[in-house]
Amino acid sequence: MKPLKLHPDRLFPAEGRTRDIARALHASVRDLPIVSPHGHTDPAWFAYDEPFANPSDLLIVPDHYVFRMLMSQGVKLEQLGIPTVDGSPTETDPRAIWHRFAAHYHLFRGTPSRLWLDWVFAEAFGIDVQLETATADHYYDLIDAALKTDAFRPRALFERYNIEVIATTEGPLDPLDHHRAIRESGWKGKVVTAYRPDPVMDPDTSGFIDKVRAFCAMAGEDSGSFAGYLRAHEKRRADFRAAGATSTDHGHPSAFTADLPAAEIEALYAKVMAGPVAPQEAELFRGHMLTEMARMSIEDGMVMQIHPAVYRSHNAAVLQRFGRDKGGDIPLPGEFVRALKPLLDRFGNDPRLTLVLFTLDEDVYSRELAPLAGHYPALRLGPPWWFHDSPEGMRRFRERATETGGFYNTVGFNDDTRAFLSIPARHDVARRMDCAFLARLVAEHRMDEDEAFEVARALSYDLVKQAYKL
Repeated sequence: MKPLKLHPDRLFPAEGRTRDIARALHASVRDLPIVSPHGHTDPAWFAYDEPFANPSDLLIVPDHYVFRMLMSQGVKLEQLGIPTVDGSPTETDPRAIWHRFAAHYHLFRGTPSRLWLDWVFAEAFGIDVQLETATADHYYDLIDAALKTDAFRPRALFERYNIEVIATTEGPLDPLDHHRAIRESGWKGKVVTAYRPDPVMDPDTSGFIDKVRAFCAMAGEDSGSFAGYLRAHEKRRADFRAAGATSTDHGHPSAFTADLPAAEIEALYAKVMAGPVAPQEAELFRGHMLTEMARMSIEDGMVMQIHPAVYRSHNAAVLQRFGRDKGGDIPLPGEFVRALKPLLDRFGNDPRLTLVLFTLDEDVYSRELAPLAGHYPALRLGPPWWFHDSPEGMRRFRERATETGGFYNTVGFNDDTRAFLSIPARHDVARRMDCAFLARLVAEHRMDEDEAFEVARALSYDLVKQAYKL
């Protein structure tokens, strides 16, 4: 059996002097509290503090980073216990699922998932041998036993890893009962929500018209008028703010925005509510609504995030059998300069708006995003997202965005995860990579060392709290 040991200098520069600087910088930020302003953990975990069921349900079944890689090598999702849309049977033995995972663990070599998972195995569970077929049962038994203890309940893990605040993400029809239960429980952990109105802003959403009617009814407004529809958003945003929300999130097919005259948007709203509409009309409605969301953010103080340009559920067979969010989302080219101009013409110079931009198209970092954020007071750059939440992705982001956008037009780190134990693992990677980047600037006499310590803290803690008003 091969030993599992996390090297203390992992991700630091190979050159000795630069590595020493990175070590010192990292030591200064390693133990700072975790601020997680955007993610997809289940608020029910914190509301009811129930134990996680077993190792597979904790680490494999909810994590599309894991099962998409296994699927790419021929492992069927049914074999991993992924639930089907129609309720047809899949693997129910968590130990069998774990064995399949262990047998294919070599597939993750060189990936960020391997870094995160090894951190979880070594740091969270104290395992000192590598995962493979021969050690699968050892892993399963040790993790399963740990999950039966109070120390591995969600609230205890929240406190163990010094999470200061975490934001979950809920849709516009969510009653927010879990967040209410958290507040009423007396537990001191800070878990807030974020407003994700996509299902009632995107006419291409399945069941869009029915969703909008239910949404307006939930807010006590008439879905028959655009004014009533806007008031419904304003009321639901207030509900989310009462549940701690400081941000909204928008996962549109593009960053396209529009600013239509009143008569035109009234007519377009009537069309989308009669449905179906042409693709360009759906895009125009989404674009106008992003501008409306920016207006509302100025009025109520919510930070606005745009996560655009992803072909959702590209694998039609997987979508039909297993539903959304099953690893089939694929990046598309991004465009921001022209796309955002209508919104920025109205609100880009207003410091009351904070609009955080994300992309999966790294080509736009230096060409579009850094110049935009380095000019408009309202804009900030989100960290490397999704496929680029990786050591090389983080390095490329800092190299391409810093010269024009600087450090202080970025917003720290978002873990953006459904896998709870990957939160501290991902923050560990981000802090190490930022310290490695800063160490190079110091070693090349492009930044004073005292400044690097200030920036390291800002990137790890200060900027995220400031940007997300946490």
